[in-house]
This record gives sequence, structure tokens and C-alpha cells, in this order.
Amino acid sequence: MFQGSMVALVTPMHEGGAVDYDRLQALVDFHVEQGTDVIVSVGTTGEASTLSFKEHCEVIAATVRMAAGRIPVIGGTGANATNEAIELTRAAMEAGVDACLLVNPYYIKPTQEGLYLHHKTVAEAVPVPQIIYNVPPRTACDMRPETVERLSEVPNIIGVKEATGDIPRVADIRERCGPDFDIYSGDDATAMEAILAGAQGDISVTANVAPKLMHEMCMAALAGERERAEELNARLEPLHRGLFVQSSPIPVKWALARMGLIGDGIRLPLTPLTEDCHEIVLEAMRHAGVVE
Repeated sequence: MFQGSMVALVTPMHEGGAVDYDRLQALVDFHVEQGTDVIVSVGTTGEASTLSFKEHCEVIAATVRMAAGRIPVIGGTGANATNEAIELTRAAMEAGVDACLLVNPYYIKPTQEGLYLHHKTVAEAVPVPQIIYNVPPRTACDMRPETVERLSEVPNIIGVKEATGDIPRVADIRERCGPDFDIYSGDDATAMEAILAGAQGDISVTANVAPKLMHEMCMAALAGERERAEELNARLEPLHRGLFVQSSPIPVKWALARMGLIGDGIRLPLTPLTEDCHEIVLEAMRHAGVVE
């Protein structure tokens, strides 16, 4: 349903922590101009965990309005409580998103059956296209390929964001679920290889900072042009690493502020990037050509 570079968009904030909707509009326009293929609103990088329920819904709705049909918008609507995930997903559907992205329930470590029933219940309750999201380091649970296979049979579960960086797992899911089930990388460092192995694109932190390069790299990989994809990815590799020197979205928000695209606002318990990491991120930005 979607393909290419899918930015996991930051949520810009004023210094006191209030959402900066003027900067959000500017970011949406920036990504349209730079060729980003899809915007993912209020995912992990969008500080979903620090926004209130009301803000969560408002930011997704605002992003849809600001995109104005120029670029697809996917709303991040995952929660560790199934009922809350249903409410968020319903609100996003009513706001007009093209699909929703639902991270596995975090902290409570559900069984594979619990993961299956959670996602199935949300999908059956809200008839919007849904992408399930597996990121074990963040959630403390791992949705196995056989569970993904079961969920692929639910009509409006259209794909999976697989953030383990495990390329053989991408091939396994593709074989299990067939060509009509979408797979998206959630790991920038291995996204090129994942796309060459059968994924449709990358839901990307790096795309916040280098959207044009990420779009071009994903398109080359989708076309099977390994040499070109490797050439582009070589310019991006320091960013793939540098934007995770501290917990995301700390480094990426600092980078965007240095580019003049957002202010310095971030919410506790997230804190500003520490000074010892500044040069690491700056050098990565220079390598990608986004700053001098």
C-alpha cells in the first residue's frame, strides 16, 4: 500500500514543551518538497509516550490537515492497553489518516497469543488499514514471524514494521505472508538490505534530517539497483548511527534544531542532547551534506 522513505516525524515543541504547530506545518511542507513518500505522525520519534491522549489525537489530525492530500499520513496509534489502542486508532481514522501504525504493547510482555489477540481485536474494532510494529528493544516483547503470519490473514492488517534489523527474518515473513503483505524496515542501518530482501520501504528516523537522500536510496533499492543504493547509503550511514547515540528522538530533534527547522523543545523524561555527543551528530550531518 505504501513504499519508499516513510519519515517517522518528530513532534516540534516550544521550549516549555507545548506542541509547536507552526513548525509542524513547516516540517510537513519540507517533506513534501524533499520527496518523502509517507509521513508517520506520533510514533516513537514523535514522542507518543510524552503526549497526552488529547494531544496525541490533535497532532495526528493537524498533520492530516497540513498534508492536505499531498502526501499519505499514517497515524501512530499503538498503546499497551488494547482499549486505548482502539480509541486512538478510531480517532486517527476519523481524522482521515491513510493507515495506522500500532506498536506492540510495551512493558507488560504479552505472550504470542496476547499479541495476536491484541492486534486482531483493534483491527476488527476499527476498519482502517493497520500496520503492526515489532520493536523488541522498546517493548520487551518480540512478535515472532509465525504470529505475523496469523495476523496477515486479518483483512485490514496490511503490513508489519520490522525493527529488529534481522534481514533473514524479512525474507521469512515475505515467504510466510506472500507478496501482498507489506513489510517495512524500522531500522535505518539495515533498511537498504531489508528493501533489497523484499521490504517495501523504511519507516525512518534518518529521513527527518536527510529526506531527499533517504527517498533516493529507498527508490534505488526498490528498483534493485544495489550499487546505486549502496552509494547513497554510504552517505547516510553516519546519520543512521549518530541519530541513536542517545535515546531517539533526542539526537534527531537536536539535529533538526541545528538545521533551523524546529526549536529546542523536548519533554521529560527526554532531555537535550549532551554536549559530548554534539560533534558526533554534526559530523554525520556534514557527511550527508545537510549542513556545512
